[in-house]
Amino acid sequence: MAHRCLVCAPLVAKSVEDMVAKMGQAKAAGADLVELRVDHIEGFKAEADLPTLLDARTLPAIVTYRPTWEGGEYIGDEAPRLQALHLAADLGADFVDVELQCATDFIAARKSKSSSSATKFIVSNHNYHFTPSEEELGALAAKVVATGADIVKLVTTAEDITDVGRVLKLQSRAQIPTITLVMGPKGLISRILAPKFGGFLTFGTLASGQESAPGQPTLADLINIYRIKQINADTKVYGIIGNPVGHSKGPLLHNPAFAETGHNAVYVPLLVDNLGEFLKVFDAPDFAGFSVTIPFKEDAIILADEVSPLAKDIGAVNTLVRKSDGRYMGYNTDCDGALSAIEDGLRARGLATSEGSPLAGKTFVVIGAGGAGKALAFGAKVRGATVIVVNRNFQRAYELAKSCGAIAFPLEELANLPASPGMVLANSTSVGMHPNVSASPLLDKEALRKYDLVFDAVYNPLETRLLREAKEMGAVVVSGIEMFIRQAIGQFELFTDGPAPRELMRSIIEGFH
Repeated sequence: MAHRCLVCAPLVAKSVEDMVAKMGQAKAAGADLVELRVDHIEGFKAEADLPTLLDARTLPAIVTYRPTWEGGEYIGDEAPRLQALHLAADLGADFVDVELQCATDFIAARKSKSSSSATKFIVSNHNYHFTPSEEELGALAAKVVATGADIVKLVTTAEDITDVGRVLKLQSRAQIPTITLVMGPKGLISRILAPKFGGFLTFGTLASGQESAPGQPTLADLINIYRIKQINADTKVYGIIGNPVGHSKGPLLHNPAFAETGHNAVYVPLLVDNLGEFLKVFDAPDFAGFSVTIPFKEDAIILADEVSPLAKDIGAVNTLVRKSDGRYMGYNTDCDGALSAIEDGLRARGLATSEGSPLAGKTFVVIGAGGAGKALAFGAKVRGATVIVVNRNFQRAYELAKSCGAIAFPLEELANLPASPGMVLANSTSVGMHPNVSASPLLDKEALRKYDLVFDAVYNPLETRLLREAKEMGAVVVSGIEMFIRQAIGQFELFTDGPAPRELMRSIIEGFH
């Protein structure tokens, strides 16, 4: 049976008592083993402290006494440090971590001893600056194996997310138990996807701020959000591509939806610098689809092999799905997400005049000419609305209007537009978004009286000043949260080619607020 990737909690504590307490916390949090970073203990005395720590363990333990020259806290002579590691093995530590620089002599000395210890030796090498080439990584791994290591541990640093590709390739080809991890925010997926590529273990901290290396996620995130204990070689990988991407709620939404629908899949944040390079490196079929956010929606339309007609019109792709032949199809779910919410709002108002779209024949005013403005303008035009685009920069409004058969006005004319039955106002700008909650794109509240429905793409806060004042003026209001919910459902259904657990996804998103 294939080895299941273990989840290890690195324990950093200033006292033995605190480290013992943290062992219990790690077990309760779902860790499979702990790493005792004894170099963090102040005044550490191996003869007294190691027996206490090892007797108190409730999980298998790695003893690590990391020197400063390998990124640890220990300052001092090598002899007492190595002596402490020998003692850990004599006392029956499950694993002892030894740095490559001193591993050959250390393991030879162990083998010359007639010890009954079953301790396994992890031989580690850390590069805190970059990730070497594929050839250099292979040579480094061979060097570690030559020491007599039971387990190889190679840790590098991601300057670009594509660095992770080289490390995962090495991991997938490993002949003996191997730990390969890539530090830093761009290396996060190496930690989450370790089980998929056959990693011996991955690290998860007890809490944010207790990392023993840059970029370690928490145990809670690994186990509860990414469901790391369910990830295996067949798991499909989806994710959100953006820069920045740390704020994304996508993993909190799509991972429970995969679990609910029984899909063997994981959804991860992907901090990307160059979309083309990323797609080239992560080209295996199991990298099956991506949500695309700022600043890559325009790049995605160029890089997709095929693009839906609507996404082509809008000029932006927010979803990439890998087809069975390996080609990428690009879609835009922002448009249908927003427009379907607006249509439902008009139906609720009793303004659906026919079996077609309730927007047919209505005046649809879009504030803003960026990506979201484009999606709203094209979507409304396709549904038969008369579209008016207003923007602070009139030239941009004019260009968007020209491209979709709409009318352009400067923003200062917004309050003077003539009223018509069933008129809709849609704000696509970030005006009114947290923390600037007192701002509104339409400062003349009375001018809102002419609209039957007002939509705001902003969803933090849920009720913007624009929506609050529109409601006071008697309009139906639709929050940007509806667009977010519906575009995410649209993406999930494109990813899985099946129905999304709509109620679950809705309740999760509403729970964010």
